[in-house]
Amino acid sequence: MPEDVVIIGGGLAGLTSALGLARAGLQVTLVEKKSYPLHRVCGEYVSNEVLPFLRALGVELSSLGPARISRFQLSSPSGKTLEARLDLGGFGLSRFTFDHYLYQLAQAQGVRFVLQQTAQEVTFADDAFAVHLSGGAVLQPRVVLGAYGKRANLDRQLNRRFFRARSPYIGVKYHISYDLPRDLIALHNFKGGYAGISAIEDDRYCLCYLTTRQNLKQQGSIGQMEQAVLSQNPHLRRVFEQASFLYEQPEVINEISFATKTCVDNHMLMCGDAAGMITPLCGNGMAMAMHSGKIATDQILQYFRNGRNRQELEEGYSRRWKKNFEGRLKTGRAVQQLFGNTLLSEVAVGALRRLPFATQLIMRRTHGQPF
Repeated sequence: MPEDVVIIGGGLAGLTSALGLARAGLQVTLVEKKSYPLHRVCGEYVSNEVLPFLRALGVELSSLGPARISRFQLSSPSGKTLEARLDLGGFGLSRFTFDHYLYQLAQAQGVRFVLQQTAQEVTFADDAFAVHLSGGAVLQPRVVLGAYGKRANLDRQLNRRFFRARSPYIGVKYHISYDLPRDLIALHNFKGGYAGISAIEDDRYCLCYLTTRQNLKQQGSIGQMEQAVLSQNPHLRRVFEQASFLYEQPEVINEISFATKTCVDNHMLMCGDAAGMITPLCGNGMAMAMHSGKIATDQILQYFRNGRNRQELEEGYSRRWKKNFEGRLKTGRAVQQLFGNTLLSEVAVGALRRLPFATQLIMRRTHGQPF
């Protein structure tokens, strides 16, 4: 079957763009290295700015039982807290449930899935692509969308600049049972990182944290690090003492990079974390992934309808991507500098407690409007 579009990566950006393109009548193939359903390292909180877009895709969100979240709590390493209302609010939903639902919806819409394979090489010549898969097949679409997440071997093949430098960050995620208000998302700082906890479906909670390889190396194991470092924050100590952990081993990911990336590379449109990752403390990565998928969908549809002008496609996508996300990523990187260091975290939380308008300003500058 000929492909109009090949999407590499089946996370939120890839799945939502696949849905939108297929609903418009294009032949779409999505390549995903794993199979559904699957867990991903993710905070699993989504800003309500995505709700109009999801409705337009035919997503019946209420059928998945998401937690509705309207309040935010921030704590310093010593346990001092501030609370704020979330302007738009959001919802909590596991990637295990959400991605699988979108996958089934996309299948029903006619998207062809190639699972448990990777794109090993992507070449471009004569205004067309060749996508070489690990299973031996070669796909030849007109458009390729890179939605494969934070870091992949394809980045090495493309010689992307951020890939050359190692990142010190690792991410760890659990699902837990715990006694916490279900309308609250909490962000707890500790030496060398921060942890988020918020409700998801089925009376469960997502506990996800970012820290450094150095923290892990010094303590020897994830469990020892959690006891020696994270538990210095009394809120996190209570979580590790009182929560029931719902699977034996956490999900872990290495080399999380917040470096600047390009949103078009070798004529591929990059979206989601492949184009740039906002720091998890901003709590907006899932919404941004879906928004970038919508922008890519809009530009690709325009490309096929208006004479297949590739320069117009790439320039239009770059312009819209930068308009929507460049400022948020910069703000996220700036805010990141205030947390992780124990002294700076204490000072930052203390200052934000006295200046509540500053907390609201940061949230507004890292989030968008409903789309």
